[in-house]
Amino acid sequence: MKKPLILVTNDDGVAAPGIRALVEAAKAIGDVVVVAPDSPQSGQGHAITISDPLRLHQVDLFEGVDIAYECSGTPVDCVKLAKHVVLKGREVDLCVSGINHGSNASINIIYSGTMSAAMEASLEGIDSIGFSLLDYSWDADFQAAREYARQIMEYVLEHGLPQGCQLLNVNFPNLPLPEIRGIRLCRQADARWRENFVEATDPRGQKYYWLTGEFINEDQAEDTDIWALQNGYVSIVPSGHDLTHYAALPHLKALETSAITEKS
Repeated sequence: MKKPLILVTNDDGVAAPGIRALVEAAKAIGDVVVVAPDSPQSGQGHAITISDPLRLHQVDLFEGVDIAYECSGTPVDCVKLAKHVVLKGREVDLCVSGINHGSNASINIIYSGTMSAAMEASLEGIDSIGFSLLDYSWDADFQAAREYARQIMEYVLEHGLPQGCQLLNVNFPNLPLPEIRGIRLCRQADARWRENFVEATDPRGQKYYWLTGEFINEDQAEDTDIWALQNGYVSIVPSGHDLTHYAALPHLKALETSAITEKS
């Protein structure tokens, strides 16, 4: 039987250990094509490049993968170029992004280049998964994440995703394989960043600002991704790109009947 075609990308860059782990997991179940940024692109969100030309260079970094490119653009650029240039419209069965060095749980999905790459593929009608490990270290141990990623990819390829949902946000706790308690299907925790800017002066006497902050989670419910990760589970959040706040529509209905009248 024909193997499924799996597109692999990330936001940490084509040389990151996390994408190597994801490629290894994907190779076990399908034909792999890699298009990833040529440098780290964390925090790029859904940015695209419109003011500079984009460049693709073939790389030989992944054993057993014949089609692999580094891209000068953002993670979303990588997915767009993969579909329209590298694969020239060939049907992709699954797009996977990661494995990210660091959490993309809760509100982090908004800022994440990893998740935005997967979301871009979902906008193109491709079942997509973003994978992240709660370890920012370049030397992180991806063994457990790799095994669970393979299992989740196999499930999605076999069963598909439900109509109206073509994107999963998967986060792995930073635990060895025997200590992970399993998988939890979750909702996104209602949490946020309390931000601050450190002000300093560079050697030329010019001020600069460095973003820092503290992650605040006041959502203590046991059905969230944050709870699952804190309690040793792999979290899976079915995600989407419809940002409509449906509950607010009735409250704002009166705006439809309020007309602006010209004062004399």
